Amino acid sequence: MTETSLGGLDAGLVRQTLLDAADMAAAMTLPRFRSALAVDNKESVGFDPVTEADREAELAIRELIGKRFPDHSIVGEEWEDKDGTTPFAWIIDPIDGTRAFITGVPVWGTLIGLTVGGKAVAGLMAQPFTGEVYLSLPGDAGYYRGGQHLPLKTSGVTALNKAKMTATSPDIFELSGTTGVWNALRKSVLTTRYGLDCYGYALLATGHIDLVAEAALKNVDICPLIPLIQNAGGVITTWDGGPAEQGGNCVAAATPELHAAALKVLQG
Repeated sequence: MTETSLGGLDAGLVRQTLLDAADMAAAMTLPRFRSALAVDNKESVGFDPVTEADREAELAIRELIGKRFPDHSIVGEEWEDKDGTTPFAWIIDPIDGTRAFITGVPVWGTLIGLTVGGKAVAGLMAQPFTGEVYLSLPGDAGYYRGGQHLPLKTSGVTALNKAKMTATSPDIFELSGTTGVWNALRKSVLTTRYGLDCYGYALLATGHIDLVAEAALKNVDICPLIPLIQNAGGVITTWDGGPAEQGGNCVAAATPELHAAALKVLQG
């Protein structure tokens, strides 16, 4: 791990903060998973669920980061942004995949990322029910479960017709008016699976899925996952080829060749 890539921060402290914050979030989410939990809707039209688990997990993460890095910014899904006085910002989605969470499906995860000057440099996806952690810092990208530790590495697939793809739901393309290009991409790949949320990106970083395409993402949905993809050998951008840190329509691929082929379809 290099402190230079982290803007001079101690890499060991950043790594431990990601892990400790994930543990604190798990203490709030796991007892509430598959329970009779009240669900609120954040939207007046449509359905954007949030639960007590989302809110309490984010507060726990914010408290830890605020104590260790009091001058850093914090951007979260459920609470107002905290402005800092440095180029560092922590990006938090306490439960990415709340729909999965409230239906008892263990493909949700806690996302925590660190940006320096707007660029994602470290990230974590933790799935506490399965005991899995996907962690990436400069020069250190790994999968952890119990005593198991494997490096993150994408599949190496380069052709669309060989690619296994995922997206959270076809609804996101309908709502964003991108169903046409999505269907063109879907028809170009080997197979498509829906409903994996952040877990799909983690599976891409471990070589099980080759391509992820999504529309209308928030920054908290994608920013913490960028280091996982990039340090595993993959490529992730917006559909126009720009940086993905701010969300929008995003595509992640196992290789530069596969990414270029997907962009060609998505750009019509």
